[in-house]
Amino acid sequence: MENKKNNLIECPPVVAVMGHIDHGKSTLLDYIRKTNIVDREAGGITQHISAYEVIHKDEKGVDKKITFLDTPGHEAFSKMRERGAKIADIAILMVSAEDGVKPQTIEAYKTIVASNTPCIVAINKIDKPGADIERTKINLAENEIYLENFGGQTPFVLVSAKVGTGVDELLSLILVLAEIENFTGDTSLPASGFVLESNLDSKRGIQATLIIKNGSIKKGMAVAIEDASCGTRIMENFLGKAVNDATFSSPVRLVGFDKVPKVGGEFMSFENKKEMEEYLKDLKNNPAKINQNRAEDTGKKMIPIILKADAGGSLEAIEKEIGKINSESAEFRIVQKGIGPISESDVKNAIAGENAIIIAFNMKADKNAIDLAEKLNITLSTFDIIYKMTDWLKEEMEKRRPRVESVETIGKLKIIKAFSRTKERQIVGGKVTEGKIILDQVVKILRRDFEIGRGKIVNLEKGKTKTSVVEEGTECGMMIESKLDIVAGDVIECFAVIQK
Repeated sequence: MENKKNNLIECPPVVAVMGHIDHGKSTLLDYIRKTNIVDREAGGITQHISAYEVIHKDEKGVDKKITFLDTPGHEAFSKMRERGAKIADIAILMVSAEDGVKPQTIEAYKTIVASNTPCIVAINKIDKPGADIERTKINLAENEIYLENFGGQTPFVLVSAKVGTGVDELLSLILVLAEIENFTGDTSLPASGFVLESNLDSKRGIQATLIIKNGSIKKGMAVAIEDASCGTRIMENFLGKAVNDATFSSPVRLVGFDKVPKVGGEFMSFENKKEMEEYLKDLKNNPAKINQNRAEDTGKKMIPIILKADAGGSLEAIEKEIGKINSESAEFRIVQKGIGPISESDVKNAIAGENAIIIAFNMKADKNAIDLAEKLNITLSTFDIIYKMTDWLKEEMEKRRPRVESVETIGKLKIIKAFSRTKERQIVGGKVTEGKIILDQVVKILRRDFEIGRGKIVNLEKGKTKTSVVEEGTECGMMIESKLDIVAGDVIECFAVIQK
């Protein structure tokens, strides 16, 4: 156990740059590449790949490595978010000081938040005549992107990607954030990570760029990406130079895959070809594993189905009916199908797919299969009428689909007078301007239309009488539990989180 701990070492951060197409992502990456990679090396990159490493000194003057994903807002980054996989350790959100927040900025920020990735906002183009930094900060807050010292905790840097202003500060902030997050990896493990790009080269064959997220890889090993595989005979770094080994956070290009791997796919490495072949054999016998890995194709939650029927015609008809069952956030995917009764091996295959369902039409299930399904809590059902099967599947879809949370405003109160506070409680008086205010509710505290914090209504009085609800147009007094000092003019917003 002690040896295992000793293998954990500091892991260089992998950084993705995201945001609106015209806000300077490519300019920033170009500037960083030109100034932080030795000139002769940068000039020698003939076959450019989708990630590169730079060196920057930390606060102690020690050289530290940072890996940048060189395709801004990379497809692989957003594709994997539903499964919580992290291709990037840190995200930089680029916002132009000239144009402010655009729909693509908001979309990128939502992607970052959904994947729980630490974020730095880079306010770019500060050297432009039309730049307005304060307006940009307000614009960000209006879109619920709250910067440090501006109602939130998201760190930010002012930069000009074109001339390099603030870029050193940005790189230093990345290293500080990486130290806080404490990214570590185990060098003794076989390398694993994700596919950044793949293509067929007419001279070299099928090649793919991988980003290593943990472990190490060296010549003589083998790699599998779902059912695609490759040896490590030809392995190159981001400069296109042949290397014998690589470890976490490094981009590597492998040449010689037997089929084109899927971008965003997860790769695993093995000590030798024999180990890899055993893994691929297991994958072939458990098709649900492959199909589960493909769940992110549509951006929806995938519910795997193993389908059995009495005849080929029945299978085709049922597949068609299942394809008609739609939801905005989930979909059924037939991961395995066949003719005959539900067997014990069908149930074992279902274990590989989260939330897997086994259904049969005009066929029964073996007693061993039923017993194993009950033991493993796998849903197993048989039908002899198609519409009953589809009605049942619609109910299952409704039960299993992801719930979307939305915040709905119940009411607002404007503070007329604020009184003294004791510890974390403060008495205030105000008038309900919209909806209703409810006792014991958690509330937002707004100042000049921006949320500055939250509190809880612990006492509510109307005309010196305690009450649980105060309606619109009525004045009242209340005690709020909050760490903030509330002042006259602030607005208290009562809200509810609704699941849909």
